[in-house]
Amino acid sequence: MTTTDQISGVFAALADPTRRAILARLARGEATVNELAAPFPISAQAVSKHLNVLEKAGLIVRTREAQWRRCRIEPAPLRDVASWVAQYRLLWEERYDTLGTYLDDLQKEQP
Repeated sequence: MTTTDQISGVFAALADPTRRAILARLARGEATVNELAAPFPISAQAVSKHLNVLEKAGLIVRTREAQWRRCRIEPAPLRDVASWVAQYRLLWEERYDTLGTYLDDLQKEQP
């Protein structure tokens, strides 16, 4: 998967609030599927489908220990997305600075 395709997959995965909540939980540490499913009013099977999307996007890794399946966050794809977004943040900051200067000039011209 190319970086651009991976970014598309990450954005698609992040579009769902349940998946974002699962990532927020995993940012605090590894968890089993049952631990991840506990706070949601949906079935463990539905949570498992969300985990499949996150895993396909490269945002989580699942491991198996005996009968337990543990999940952990994989931060690299989020760093790629943050770098991509940062390019546009600089563009907008420059435009806001230009607008701020223009508005300051207008106020100075007011009697």
